Amino acid sequence: MAALQEVPLPGTALAEELDQRLLIVLRDGRKVLGTLRSFDQFANLVVEGAVERIIVGEQFGDIPMGLQIIRGENVVLLGRVDEAKDAPEGLTRVSASEIKEAQKGEKELNKLKSTIRARMDFLDLD
Repeated sequence: MAALQEVPLPGTALAEELDQRLLIVLRDGRKVLGTLRSFDQFANLVVEGAVERIIVGEQFGDIPMGLQIIRGENVVLLGRVDEAKDAPEGLTRVSASEIKEAQKGEKELNKLKSTIRARMDFLDLD
């Protein structure tokens, strides 16, 4: 007979993640890194030392956010961060101001692309 896998009690599944550095992916696509300090039965999270990690092309930057409360309904994914790895492979760290400027440029480019697509809609390119 196979050993039964222990199922955590309702509302306690995050207990082993307390005081761990986590990467949290939010519903709107943002990525938050920080130390999980508390949670409740709705998976609302209290994250200390939070930073928003922004990735644009082959660059990334961290925007300090301090202590954050994140609603559980906005969390898509979370996992521990390997402290031994300072930066994601293949990406270059830049300052907060540089990554904000790159993000702004990327948004403008995407807006321009969607405008061009909308104007070209009359062509049946498929």
